[in-house]
Amino acid sequence: METQQTGFSLLELFKMGGFFMWPLLVFSIAAVAIALERALYLLYHNLRLHDLKDSVEDYIKTDNLAGARKYLEALTRRRMGARVLLALVRKPELSERQMEKAVESEAMTCINALENGFNFLTALGSLSPLTGFLGTVSGMIGAFKSIAEATEVNAQIVANGIYEALITTVFGLIIAIITMVAHSLFSHIVDRFAFEVEKTCSALITELAVRRLRGGRKPSQADIIPLEEYS
Repeated sequence: METQQTGFSLLELFKMGGFFMWPLLVFSIAAVAIALERALYLLYHNLRLHDLKDSVEDYIKTDNLAGARKYLEALTRRRMGARVLLALVRKPELSERQMEKAVESEAMTCINALENGFNFLTALGSLSPLTGFLGTVSGMIGAFKSIAEATEVNAQIVANGIYEALITTVFGLIIAIITMVAHSLFSHIVDRFAFEVEKTCSALITELAVRRLRGGRKPSQADIIPLEEYS
């Protein structure tokens, strides 16, 4: 006795979904491309800060800020944290408030680079289910049109029209889930980096202040560069 095959291939489901499967296909490709690009970008730019903090702290304690700058400059290509800390040790004569401003400016530049593409993931996560619902509504209209034109209505005509119309909703929701999961994971990584930057820079600014007091020298007015000139 032969069993009736009820499964469908992905291509068959795509064809059954109708016109709105094409924008969903574009959305899915864009979502995967952006997610992969951001994942590779985050992996390439090492966001760890503990080793940088320990090394820079050792340089500060030995009054070797030139060594700290040289150490960080060698790592700026692949270490976002090195860029932020370099802004801190590059101008140690600044007041604590100005150092905080310099670090904050560099940190915001790095965070903006890390978050590049996040808005597209959010947009795709919102547009995909809406497009899927639109395809479902369009399919339902076609299904009811077929029912109205049929001389004899049976349950199979109604069921076929409905499940074909719902295919776009399923694909739209799948795309939305993938994009929102990726966005949440990436946002968590960037938020954790921002928190570590704030904590690390606060500790190093304190260490620089202690070094300044230990040296018995307070910054003169000539040392304090106006923030507008620094930026």
